[in-house]
Amino acid sequence: MTAPDTATRPLSPDVEQAEAAIVEHYPRLVRLAYLVLPPALGRNRRVLTAHSLVHRALPRGRRDAAAAVQGGVPGQRGGGGDAGYAYVRLRVLRAALEAGVPLTFRALPRRAQLPPVLPQVWGLRLFPRSGGAEELALDQWLATLGGPGRAACVLRALERLPEPEVLRVLDEAGVADPAAAVAESGDPANDSLFASPEFDPCVLQARPTDLLRRRRLVRAAVAAGAALAVCGALLALPGGGWGADGAAAPPYSRNAAAEEALDPGKLLRAAPALWRTSSRTDFSAWPARGDRADDTGLLRRALAAWARPGSSVAVSATPGTPAGPPMGPAQLLFAGAVDQAVVVLFYDGLRVVRYAEPRTGTAGAALDFARTDGASADTATALVVSRVDGNVRYLAAPWVTGAALRDLLKPGETPAALKLGPDGVTPPVPSPAAAGNCTGWNGLALTGDGATRLITDLGELTPARLTSGAPGAERDVTEAAELGDWSRIACLLPSVRSHGVRTVNAWTYAKQPLPEGEGTATWLCTRAETWQGSADRVQAQFLTPGAPLAAQAARSEGSQACGPREPRVLAGVLWKSRAGQWYVLAAGSAQFASLSVSGGGVNGSANGNRLAVKAPAGAQVDLSGKLTDGTKAGALR
Repeated sequence: MTAPDTATRPLSPDVEQAEAAIVEHYPRLVRLAYLVLPPALGRNRRVLTAHSLVHRALPRGRRDAAAAVQGGVPGQRGGGGDAGYAYVRLRVLRAALEAGVPLTFRALPRRAQLPPVLPQVWGLRLFPRSGGAEELALDQWLATLGGPGRAACVLRALERLPEPEVLRVLDEAGVADPAAAVAESGDPANDSLFASPEFDPCVLQARPTDLLRRRRLVRAAVAAGAALAVCGALLALPGGGWGADGAAAPPYSRNAAAEEALDPGKLLRAAPALWRTSSRTDFSAWPARGDRADDTGLLRRALAAWARPGSSVAVSATPGTPAGPPMGPAQLLFAGAVDQAVVVLFYDGLRVVRYAEPRTGTAGAALDFARTDGASADTATALVVSRVDGNVRYLAAPWVTGAALRDLLKPGETPAALKLGPDGVTPPVPSPAAAGNCTGWNGLALTGDGATRLITDLGELTPARLTSGAPGAERDVTEAAELGDWSRIACLLPSVRSHGVRTVNAWTYAKQPLPEGEGTATWLCTRAETWQGSADRVQAQFLTPGAPLAAQAARSEGSQACGPREPRVLAGVLWKSRAGQWYVLAAGSAQFASLSVSGGGVNGSANGNRLAVKAPAGAQVDLSGKLTDGTKAGALR
């Protein structure tokens, strides 16, 4: 390619002119850098790196003589033709392209390839507002392009440059083959989406990092410091503290079973097609997948960290899950690079264990345990393999043939289809567990093994399966009415987050005509069953006509109500009519023959499983009922 006419190139501006261009066009420059940076960095690091690159675009001296071009005349300010803007845009583009070059041992890293020193935000994750399905599709498509291809897209879509000008700017930015980059940039029909808030790193959402993990790291550091101080004091004692004659075993015991558990060559691997014929449909039927499944060094590090996690390893476990070492050779489910980490998943018959380390080095490794005994095809459909910047990736079961993203708050919308990777890993999808509000709640519909199962992320290694139907007759959420019920109660799911939840079932146990002719209310019961089985959480919800969300009427932990062992439930609320009159409303499941209420200036009873009695505002009452067999039963509490 011939070099463009040097008379049309912008001169290197004075530092004041460059600074003025950065200040005037700062949002535009940061958006450009954000879109060109490789998506594999994650949204939080892309945001910080984009701002850092624009800050560093300011020339060091009064005039960057090395970049000056003879014969050019600076253009007037105020647009893409401004010499100051064109100069800093070129510097930002070069730095963003350099940041996408992989690090190697053959050359020293360039400044743009390293994490930004400034700006830094501790304890927070910053990322742009989430867009819709079109923006998600565009972001996934950009991830398939190389850096020059993304740069060509941005110059065309944001800068509105004609193709000859795009070729010239790419050539000046050091792109080896600008024509190939322009050809890769694709269809200009999506250019309007580049201006979406999804790609604006100046309008950000802030979310906390993993608070529990950070607290554990601080506690682990304090404990390690205290242990080190005690060891030093003991060793300084006369006689050498713990002598060689102590009874403790050395750090690396010669126990044969322990050594086998730590040998990567002893790992169990299911045959690729075992799940088609196996009588068991849990995690034991999953084959070993991932591009690092044969990396002996990685597997050895993961097993060693599982057996002896160091002070730098962040360890977490769902409630009721033992976090001890393996009792024997475990089964390998997955080992591969996902986003910024390398992830290994093991299964030992009782637990699924996730080990993750950075792509380079082992500092900041993490170890997560989740209890999974008693899993079946319904609850072994997926595992969380990565959670970065508010997004989550799942590893789907080998029998899953299709996946779709569904917003539970929008039951009428068609779910967005997701393309599974060759190893069964989904694209990154926004996780409801990271949301601070409830403007949407994402679920994943997985099709396979003759059923479509709905799951959602509750901040744990194992996603929770969502079902509908009376206790003992639970079924997958597929019907419009069931999706409508879930749209009204999904925002109550945060109350069961991070409790080791296995399934969440919701069913309508009663409908009640409201007093004064104000329509019919719906009573729902939601039961979150946990893997440990002793901390199940039950909620009764009350939904009035026209209300977008249900109100929580009662809740209980460890109760058998609303489950197969005790399929009944009774709850009540204080409700105010449009005329201003307060009522005690109560409803029970079909097992109740009569209800009664007393206390707080209220006395009343009703035959059947529904009750409505006038009451003063703020009344505190006692609610009870009789079952069809004559026994008395209390309300959920």
